[in-house]
Amino acid sequence: MFNSLQQKPYSKEHVGITHLNPQYRVDLRSLSEKEYNKFVSINTVPDWSQLSWKKVGKPYEVTTYSKERKDWEEHNERTMDPHTSWTYFNKAFHEWFIKDVPEEKNKAKKHFVKSLRSFRPREIKHALSGIAQLQLWNYVHRIQDGIWDPRGKRALFEGLRLQKPRILFLGAAEGYEAMQLGAMYPGAEIVMVDYDEYCKTTRFAEFPETYPFLGENPRTGSWQVIYKDELNIEYIVDDVRNLDFGKEFDIVLSVGLLEHFPDEYKPEVADWHRRFLKDGGYAILTTPRNQIRSKLYYRVMADVMNHTYRELMTVEQMGLYMYESGFNILRHGYIKVHNGLVCQTR
Repeated sequence: MFNSLQQKPYSKEHVGITHLNPQYRVDLRSLSEKEYNKFVSINTVPDWSQLSWKKVGKPYEVTTYSKERKDWEEHNERTMDPHTSWTYFNKAFHEWFIKDVPEEKNKAKKHFVKSLRSFRPREIKHALSGIAQLQLWNYVHRIQDGIWDPRGKRALFEGLRLQKPRILFLGAAEGYEAMQLGAMYPGAEIVMVDYDEYCKTTRFAEFPETYPFLGENPRTGSWQVIYKDELNIEYIVDDVRNLDFGKEFDIVLSVGLLEHFPDEYKPEVADWHRRFLKDGGYAILTTPRNQIRSKLYYRVMADVMNHTYRELMTVEQMGLYMYESGFNILRHGYIKVHNGLVCQTR
């Protein structure tokens, strides 16, 4: 049905389809009103001023660290610093995004059968762990599309009163969510920032040019398919604290950023969003959900995911951090594996 050799294999005629590739799922389906609540639960808190930490509790801290981090700390006799931990994490995570998962699953099964013949418990355990990780990654990323989750994120991002917005993405990694916003709000100017150069030179650079984003055609108001090379993107490698932008962005976006900072630093993270927002601009944030499935995922995938300090939150906890930091919560909700907020400064 689709020619994988084409640079842009999807077009308007494919709107409404989903297709499973070896590395990821393509999803060009929009949400009908009937389906909406299956993908996003919106605005469950009627009054943020009535919430308290006593009511919502504190986030769940993920403490099962990767073998790489534990080995590094043992060798260096100190706690791994944040920059090193992000470098290790980005490389480990990207290696999974580029895997041909069906092929890797076949290799893992053969390795497991071979390990059984060895009668070595450690080798058998390692082979079983590899199979478990691949099965879980296949389910979460390819089958459920929980990491990118285009339908859920479009539901969170829709309805902003913006034309040709300037978008600043803090801690951008491969930049997925900013590209989705750029497709939804045509003419967007996107500035991505990450202090790990690997994110620009590898994670973003190797993001598949053939991945289609569902966006809006500004001339007709109908759906259209947008690709990475059709978006106006600048990628800056620097620490967020060094940026010299003023209040010049319509959207300041972060994905999986707030939960990497203990409570004493969260007001500073919130202020990074406020610092660059125009009056009336939107701060958009997502964090991983505190749910049983997420806890299982971060335990099984510890060697891939857990190089840094990390929390899992409820949407109420996430929203209360931002509310107490001077933001009004315009929209909040949760999707498959993430919480989401759309905020404005008070």
